[in-house]
Amino acid sequence: MKAEERWQARFRASRMTLPSWARQAPNRSIYRSNASGTWEVYAWDRVTGAIRQVTDRPKGTVYAAIDPTGQWIYWFADTEGDEFGVWWRQPFNGGPDELVAPDLPPGQPGGISLSTTGVVALTMASEGSFRVHLVRAGDPTRTIYEHTEAAWVADMTLDGSLIAINHSEYGDFRHPALRVVRQNGDTVAELHDGSDKGVIGLAFAPVLGDRRLLALHERRRRHEPIVWDPVTDEERQIWVKDPGDLDAEWYDDGRSLLILRDDRARSFLHRYDLAGGTLTLIETPHGVIDEAAPRPGGHVEYSWSSASRPPVVRSTSGQVVLNPGGPPAPPSVPVEDIDVEGEGGRIHALVSRPEFGTVPYPTVFLLHGGPTANDRDAFSPEAAAWVDAGFAVVRVNYRGSTGYGSAWRDALHGEVGHIELADVAAVRQWVVERGISDPSKMVLAGSAWGGYLTLLGLGTQPDLWTAGIAAVPIACHQTSYEDEAESLRAYHRALLGGSPDEQPERYEASSPITYVDQVKSPLLILAGENDTRSPLRQIEKYVAKLAEHGREHEVYMYDAIRGSLVVSERIAQIALQLEFARKHANPH
Repeated sequence: MKAEERWQARFRASRMTLPSWARQAPNRSIYRSNASGTWEVYAWDRVTGAIRQVTDRPKGTVYAAIDPTGQWIYWFADTEGDEFGVWWRQPFNGGPDELVAPDLPPGQPGGISLSTTGVVALTMASEGSFRVHLVRAGDPTRTIYEHTEAAWVADMTLDGSLIAINHSEYGDFRHPALRVVRQNGDTVAELHDGSDKGVIGLAFAPVLGDRRLLALHERRRRHEPIVWDPVTDEERQIWVKDPGDLDAEWYDDGRSLLILRDDRARSFLHRYDLAGGTLTLIETPHGVIDEAAPRPGGHVEYSWSSASRPPVVRSTSGQVVLNPGGPPAPPSVPVEDIDVEGEGGRIHALVSRPEFGTVPYPTVFLLHGGPTANDRDAFSPEAAAWVDAGFAVVRVNYRGSTGYGSAWRDALHGEVGHIELADVAAVRQWVVERGISDPSKMVLAGSAWGGYLTLLGLGTQPDLWTAGIAAVPIACHQTSYEDEAESLRAYHRALLGGSPDEQPERYEASSPITYVDQVKSPLLILAGENDTRSPLRQIEKYVAKLAEHGREHEVYMYDAIRGSLVVSERIAQIALQLEFARKHANPH
């Protein structure tokens, strides 16, 4: 198989998310897959084996849920991929679609929770407010929570009596508080650990009448589980001695927890017995687990991959849970771990080397989004495409990344953007000094926050980069703030210490448009016309400045938000990026 066919086959290979299932009808599951060429929702009857495509939308579907009784499948329908729309539902076995809340105007989704009684709690953001609504078919919608700062529903007890809401009323979207309310909106209790220590609600116990709520706290400077009864205020903190950030999920009987530990770009599973306090490691292959959930009977299903091996949904019983169909994705190369001393501490990065060519390689630094995210030893068709094209790929978990504790994540404040790029520059120096990378053939690239860092890097580190590729970037923080979705405004305020009116110097100092006159390298920008996260107007302002200063650049426009859910569009974008990089950074 030729290199171009090989990398395109990885994008075309069918993939799927971990199936979720109805709590009271566990043989009824839903998942999302790209089998049709677009990421859509599927229903799977585990008894009969029947699979049915539920949604069919031109730009794909992101958010979906199944109610605890297994009767209804819910999904969010936005307008042309702009993340602004309404919730619909359909019977599990098929039938006419129904609007979930006909009396609610469209908005930005912020979570949905479903009960056995037909009551639905959902969050919608619009017009400067975040609202949690209670919906029941045939009844008027009731608003039980509203605030100008970001909030989202976390979960609801199976009987619908208690609703958990994560909120940032205290002004810090990055470190939310957790409140439990009744159906009338009255507060039952709240967990708030003060500044710089968030509490994030996950899920109530999956047992009727059980009001224990599983959450994550940061009292020891990393995410750790806590089991909390909001009525009695009794707490049970779960301590795990091994390093890394933790996530958790209930076993179906409410007696144990599944702990997912993320440490140095790999994942580990543990079972924690609440009665005995024992922690047991669950054997899984070396790599990354994106999602995991216990099934009735005690075994665990999980979505797994590594940099060299494509994703698969496995079970601890030893079986592949479900094959999405079609030929599998071609494998890629494994990653190497490197640790580099930086001004803020030791930086962990991942390096993928091409299978042909000689050192030093032309190199692309692929910067992850977020910034509260991280790069891991997971299968990436994008990274594999660059490797097939003869580039070494370097991915840096700079300050602000998750997976290394709260202190590393929260080090991103003040000189936002410049902090991450200082870490990127340190890693760049390391790979050049060790002969891995050719300093004259360096591409800086990324999407979303990674695209923002690319623009900022080309302006503040112009001698380090041969070319830049920025997908859906932030180019001007102030203009972006004016046009972006409500949740992103809340994040901007938390990250930069306030609004543009309150912190104008910080917004200016961290904006790529401030440094556009210093850009030297050719630049490719990819932008979504309907993007509410990286709005188009601020990109257009940046491009106009590039043209004004006579800087070499190309712009590619497409009509969906962020990383497209349409496979053919993703292939077109990667092909464009590879051709641009070959032209400017590796002409031979």
